[in-house]
Amino acid sequence: MQTFFVQIKCALGKTYGVASALAEAEIASEIYSTAGDFDILAKFYVDAHADIGHFVGEHIHKIAGIVDTRTIITFKAF
Repeated sequence: MQTFFVQIKCALGKTYGVASALAEAEIASEIYSTAGDFDILAKFYVDAHADIGHFVGEHIHKIAGIVDTRTIITFKAF
């Protein structure tokens, strides 16, 4: 499995709708509201050979209300 995080910037007033859409899609293992440049931090797991960029484009970018994302790929858990 590959683990990665996506920071999500939402349009004004759309954070709860985006978080709900992520939860309903059942693609994120954890979803957090955050302060700062991004509104949501979501944790994802995909198969070891999955294309993370394709996953983000197909499953996350299509959610209405998302303005920007930043993907953080992880290597090892301590």
